[in-house]
Parts: sequence; C-alpha cells; structure tokens
Amino acid sequence: MNIKLDFSEAAIEGLVLAKVGNPSREEALQTSKQVFEVEEADQETLCNIFLRPFKSFNLVGQKFHHHSSLDQHEVNSCAAAIFDDPAKLLEKGCALATRLHTKSTHPNIKSGDLCISRITGVKAGEETVDAICILKSESMTPFLSITAREGDLQLNTEQGINPEKIDKGCLIVNQFGRKGFYVLTFDRGSSESRFWVRDFLGVIAIPDNSLLSKKVAEMAVTAVAETKAPHDDADEGPPWEVNEAAKEALSYFDNKKQFSLAEFEEQALRTPEAKAAFKEKCKQLEEESGVALKEDFDISPKDVSKAKKLMKSIMRLDSGVEIRLKPKVVNNPEKVLEKGYDEEKKMNYIKVFFNRESD
Repeated sequence: MNIKLDFSEAAIEGLVLAKVGNPSREEALQTSKQVFEVEEADQETLCNIFLRPFKSFNLVGQKFHHHSSLDQHEVNSCAAAIFDDPAKLLEKGCALATRLHTKSTHPNIKSGDLCISRITGVKAGEETVDAICILKSESMTPFLSITAREGDLQLNTEQGINPEKIDKGCLIVNQFGRKGFYVLTFDRGSSESRFWVRDFLGVIAIPDNSLLSKKVAEMAVTAVAETKAPHDDADEGPPWEVNEAAKEALSYFDNKKQFSLAEFEEQALRTPEAKAAFKEKCKQLEEESGVALKEDFDISPKDVSKAKKLMKSIMRLDSGVEIRLKPKVVNNPEKVLEKGYDEEKKMNYIKVFFNRESD
C-alpha cells in the first residue's frame, strides 16, 4: 500500500536527540535532557532534510507487527503515546533511543547520532495528520566555513552530518493506528541488513495487491533464471539477452485481472525445478519481510510492468554475480560488454569496457 504524502505544510514540533553507541564495544547511550525546539527560520531547511528521503515512490508501505499483540510492540506503543499526547515526546523519544541502543549489539552495527522529531501538517491522501520521523546518521563529514574575526577572514574546519548521507530513517504516519500505523523506512547499505527494519522497528510490508504483484513477478523471473542451464554453447547467445523462459513466465499476467497460485505454477513455471525455486523464494520473502503470498489476489498491471523492465536491466549469472544495466545499455549491450570463454577455468566470462568511473 502506498499513500500519497504531501509535506508542503509540514513543520517540526520538537526534537529528541541522542548519541547511540554499540553495547558490545562498551559504547554508551546519551540522550536529550529536554526537547529541542526548532526556530522558525530553520523550519524549511530542516523539514526538507528530514522528509526528503520519504518522497521516493520506491518506498513500500509498512506497518508495525508483533506475533502476539500490538500492545506488546514497543515502537508502536511509543508512537501511539506521542500521537495521543505530544508532551510525551521526550519520554518516549528517549525510550526509543534506549531500545535502539539495546538492539545495536551486532559487531557490524556502527554508533551514530539519532534524531526523533514530531512532525505536524503532513497531508496523507485527503487527511492532515501528525507523523514521527526517526533518523540515524552513522558517519561524520568534514566541512569548511569562512568566518570574520577581528577584522579579517578565517578558515575553520568542523565535522558534521551530511544531509545527503543520512544512513537510516523511519517515518511513522498517524494513520491506521489499530493496524500498526503507516510506516516508511529506508536503510542505505546496512552492514547488518535486517537490523533496522526487523530488530529495531519491527515492521513488515503491507501485503496489498500492488506489492504481491510486484513480488510474484520478480520472484518468478529470479526462479526461472536460476534454474535455467548456464550458457555452455556460444550458439545459445550472450547472457544479457532477455531470458525467454522468464519472459514466458511473465506473459501469464498479460490480460489477466486475477492471480491464481495453482494456475501460475502450472502455466508460468512449468518445470519442477522452477516451481521448487519459486517456493523457496516465497519462503524467504515471508521469513525476511513477513509477507505471505496469497493463493488469489487482484493483479496490478503497472507493478508487473516494472518487473518486466527489471528483467531486461539485470544480468543474473549462475556464479551469484548480478550486473545491473542502465536503460541506455539494455537495448545495445554489445557496445560495452563482451562475452568470452576461459579454457583454463572452463567458464564463460564477461568483459566490461568503460572510459572512467562514475561518482
């Protein structure tokens, strides 16, 4: 589920700040002693920094989830308390920082600065609601400033948070509170991949028709590609050509409004290997994101189309390597890619040509 959010009238009504270390390295937790109030002159700048990551159309709607009851979900309870009584922002914000600290024991989890803010004036669909924004930055960036001092100019060097490189974020929107709120998250290259969304936040994707259509199509392409025999013969063509078996699998969705799992397995996957691989992908999806595939659901054509584009833009090789192609390369990969065969290793290889590395 994706709700259209408008932040044009949003304002930050208080910040709780924290420095969160890793307990396994005996790094401490330090939290605010009072709520930091944002001055009017800084509102536009800070709102833009805090909320810009959540304007992406690629973020999937999520919700808080607990195996027994949402009443037992700590982050959900803290959010509900702040929405009910804004005066609890400091108390519950510090509780959230404490929870993050206790969950940060994996050796790869970095210490960082935490900002928890209450946001007002967020338009969700036709309704104006409050939201809670949680951001964590794990790296400091050096920057320079020139200041006037004693009639002359002076160059200063300092360390600070780069707004473009905030590592992790969460936006809790005050909608669907009884079902776990509407939540958006991002994590830019976590070293412990599921720590932020699973261990700290405890959210799962909202399994609507859009998400299910997208995931089924993507898993079908991956399952068929993984079970297809490697290119042993040069006559079979280069591996960046559209996988015909995967293309056939996705053709199941053409002119269909309703998805049937049993029908899909018979008509699209066909081989026992592809069916087994698809079932394994479904199992992984449920374990990692809490989304269980339904037997039947309404198909979302636009999300199937995205999967078809993905099929053309990613080369999946049997060695576990994936190469992502930009649109301008997809239709004419021979200009920058060359296929060959290494007699010594008895393996195919791909040579990539380029002029310089991109930033």
